Amino acid sequence: MHIIRNEVLESPDSMNLDLRPGSSYPLGATWDGEGVNFAVFSENATKVELCLFEGPEAEAENVKIEIEEVTHHIWHVYVPGLEPGQLYGYRMHGPYEPENGHRFNPNKLLIDPYAKALSSTIKWDDSLFSYEIGNEQQDLSFSETDSAAFIPKSVVTDPNFDWEDDELPRIPYHDTILYEAHVKGFSRLNPHIPEELQGTFAGIAHPASIQYLKELGITALELLPIHHYAADRHLQEKGLTNYWGYNTLAFFAPDVRYSSGGTLGGQVTDFKNMVKALHKAGIEVILDVVYNHTAEGNQMGPTLSFRGIDNASYYRLSQEDPR
Repeated sequence: MHIIRNEVLESPDSMNLDLRPGSSYPLGATWDGEGVNFAVFSENATKVELCLFEGPEAEAENVKIEIEEVTHHIWHVYVPGLEPGQLYGYRMHGPYEPENGHRFNPNKLLIDPYAKALSSTIKWDDSLFSYEIGNEQQDLSFSETDSAAFIPKSVVTDPNFDWEDDELPRIPYHDTILYEAHVKGFSRLNPHIPEELQGTFAGIAHPASIQYLKELGITALELLPIHHYAADRHLQEKGLTNYWGYNTLAFFAPDVRYSSGGTLGGQVTDFKNMVKALHKAGIEVILDVVYNHTAEGNQMGPTLSFRGIDNASYYRLSQEDPR
């Protein structure tokens, strides 16, 4: 299927958008200085809607765009005039057949799997599940409640950054001395770092942190998961949290909880500044990433991103029981 649509969309807030076909590459949301190209993979979806939001607390989209350009299962559209900081998400239409591995539910706003930043953390609510919590049919039931008010929004980011001729230290393995650390825990209580920077990417980039690492004689800093994760619902209900971050929600988005504040998506700039500062000090950066599970859990988990975008493509299902 290869459909081109170029028309002016009249949105609910009367904003005119001159939609263009866009490109299937790269995946995610890409700002080029004049607008944003959106591209998302889904082999089994029958309809894809791009939803734009006015702010992080918006409970519903103010613009909904049906994407009709599809190239090799990648749905894409270019929207002129959008800028970094724009919030968005997807609604995916398709079969809701858990027994066959398909769990499409357009009532659920979905995080872009290739989002480079998220606006906030999850606000746990029953609407985040594609089935009706408490229904005797369990995940075979279908939820019609909208989840947009409770799910973090994906953020369009600015790819421009001054790396100042940054280069990888490339220290030989036989000379490598690793130091493993958690972004928050490393500087959270360090009195030599400004309080507003403690527990953040900027806290690690602070001269006091760099000096400490250099004095230790380490050559590489290995960071526990820095990408956006979800604190498990059962933990939050007990007043606890998932501290370590091994519950991935977006593999390519530095976690907003490690941001020093500022603009939407600012955590990306903070992360890049951290890497640049460590490299300048001759310290390599290694990231701990786990790909064998996500924050969506098993078949009874929430529908936050991958499951709703194309469960059968993003997850390895049981051949005996795709449900």
